[in-house]
Amino acid sequence: MSDRKRIRALIVDDEPLARQRIEDLLRHEEGVEVAGTADTGAAAVERIRALRPDIVFLDVQMPGKTGLDVVREVGPEQMPPTIFVTAFDQHALAAFELAALDYLVKPFDDERFEQAFRRARRAIELEEIGRLRGQMLALLGAAPPPPDTVGPQPYLERIAVEMRGKVRVVPVEQIQYVTSDGPYAELHTAERTHIIREAMQALEKRLDPARFFRIHRSAIVRLDQIETLLRGAGGDYEVVLKGGMRLPVSRSRREELERKLGVMS
Repeated sequence: MSDRKRIRALIVDDEPLARQRIEDLLRHEEGVEVAGTADTGAAAVERIRALRPDIVFLDVQMPGKTGLDVVREVGPEQMPPTIFVTAFDQHALAAFELAALDYLVKPFDDERFEQAFRRARRAIELEEIGRLRGQMLALLGAAPPPPDTVGPQPYLERIAVEMRGKVRVVPVEQIQYVTSDGPYAELHTAERTHIIREAMQALEKRLDPARFFRIHRSAIVRLDQIETLLRGAGGDYEVVLKGGMRLPVSRSRREELERKLGVMS
C-alpha cells in the first residue's frame, strides 16, 4: 500500500472530449481521484472554491471566462497548483515559460501528460505551494490576453481519438461524414470509423460550417463529399456521398442544404 499523498483533481475544459481524455489519463496515475469537472470558467470558479482540489487542469481558451480569468477571480493565493491546457502556438506560450508554470499544448501525447503531472505531484508532495502561487502571480502579469476570446472560437482541424489504449489524431479534412450513436459520435473516414465521446450538437459547433453541414439530427456531412441530392416520392430527401453512402436529410434542413450546394429550387 503506497503512502503517497492522495491527490484530488479538477478538470476544466469546454470540450467534452478534452475533459474525458484527461480523466482517462488520470485513471492510470496512482493515488489520484477526479473530484469533479467543469465546462465553463464560471463553473470552474465555483468548483475550485467548493471542492478545494489539490490540482486543476485548466483550459486557457474558453468562451466567457478564460482560464486566466478563473485564476484572477479565485485569486492566485487561493488557486491550487494548476496545469494549463492550451491550443496556443509557441509564441503565445512565452509567458507560461517565463512564469515556470507547466502547460499542455493540444493535442498532447501520454508522455507529455505524465511529465507535467509528475512535476505537479512532486510540487504538491514537497509542499511548494507558495512558490507555485508566486509563479502564478508572475503569469498574470506576463501573459497576453488569449486571442479570439470574445469572438468565435477556432474550428477544429484535428480530433484526438482513442484506439486500443492509444490516442490517434485524425485530421478533420479526412472525415467524410459523422453519425451519432447515443452519447458517442462516429467519425467516418475513407479508411475506418473512429468513435469519440461527443454530442452531435457540440461537435457541429466546432466544425467549420463552410465545410460541414448537419443534414439530420444524427448526421453531419462534409459538403464536398456530396455527389447527389435525391428527392423521394414521399417528400423525403437523402444525399448520396462519393463513396456511395446514403444518408437521410431532415425536411427542416433541406432548403439550407440546397442553398449551400447551389441547387436552384
